[in-house]
Amino acid sequence: MYSREQRGIELAKSRLLKKKGNMWLVPSQVGATIYKVSITAETESCTCPDYETRQMPCKHIYAAAYVMMREINPDGTETVTETLTVTERKTYPQNWPQYNAAQTSEQDKFQELLRDLCSGLPAAEHKNGRPPVPLADAVFSVTFKVYSTISGRRFMSDLREAHRRGYIDRVPHYNSIFNYLEKDSLTPILRELVQKSSLPLRAIETDFAVDSSGFTTSRFIRWYDKKYGRVREKHDWVKAHLITGTKTNVVTDIQIADKDANDSPFMAPLVETTAKNFKINEVSGDKAYASVKNFQTIALYGGTPYVPFRIDHSGRKGGLWEKLFYFFMYERDKFLEHYHKRSNAESTFSMMKRKFGDSLRSRTDAAMVNEALCKVLCHNLVVLIHEMHELGIDPTFWANAKALGQD
Repeated sequence: MYSREQRGIELAKSRLLKKKGNMWLVPSQVGATIYKVSITAETESCTCPDYETRQMPCKHIYAAAYVMMREINPDGTETVTETLTVTERKTYPQNWPQYNAAQTSEQDKFQELLRDLCSGLPAAEHKNGRPPVPLADAVFSVTFKVYSTISGRRFMSDLREAHRRGYIDRVPHYNSIFNYLEKDSLTPILRELVQKSSLPLRAIETDFAVDSSGFTTSRFIRWYDKKYGRVREKHDWVKAHLITGTKTNVVTDIQIADKDANDSPFMAPLVETTAKNFKINEVSGDKAYASVKNFQTIALYGGTPYVPFRIDHSGRKGGLWEKLFYFFMYERDKFLEHYHKRSNAESTFSMMKRKFGDSLRSRTDAAMVNEALCKVLCHNLVVLIHEMHELGIDPTFWANAKALGQD
């Protein structure tokens, strides 16, 4: 049973639901807000924010459906029919042989792909003194460290094995790995490697979704609460803005920004970068991305934006904005068929956080940004490993392309 269904049944048992015409008036579980629920043989809807965002059955719909199916007997007891008239979540079959093959060979394949990806990095010039660790080895080490999800000291065994296999030329000290993460110069390199790692799927991905999410850090924010007369604290966090393909969940570009930054300004540059490598048919995002600039940028590259409008929006701005506004208002079913692909961006963050953690171990600003970028790069390589078994692709990163940073 889905958690929303369970909460809906509890809501129906604890609160009074009233029927007004064809609508059910369902009270909020907390507060005095009343939501209007409509359930027919074909569709269901609710006026709550959860349904407006997800366009999927919420607890209020489940509560109304439960009351509809509940029968009161003459002796005061009640009989409940367990089958509810609510559309269930669509599920997709898993190809287990290919999934198992990808999982059992993932770490070996990950190192191979990461080595190939780092092989395009330029070699640093050296004149005097002790030669530095090659850039390719440094990037390989920090990314493999993030992939391992273990401490730097315990990770050294895996890194020595990678050196034995020939994936790196030198084994850096674990403190050196932390020092690499501290470098601001590593940030643009990691971001471009994220873009490069998505290129093997350029023939597959044409529909994209944009979203943002936060990663908590080990750094705390403290402040004095004057009202209660005590010091409070909470974890600091960084915010990642990304654009992802809706078929494979590969990330085509990412930007890390201040945690309080608005989402809307990031859609246009993410789309522009993706358009350099991919053909764009459509881009979806939530209401935060509804702006004239974002719509025009997507249309400029041949795509169609599927972004819902806020309640205070109107079609008075004319042009593309007006056309999309009336499509959203009067062709809602067709709009939602495309807009629901936006949930793939949330799935991408979920995949990433479940596998590599939703928190960052680094303490400085530069290191936190680089660690977050490494998580995204690790995610992309894992996606490629799965598609190697699922689609039979042979990833090539630098064929017919110039090495990063070289003319």
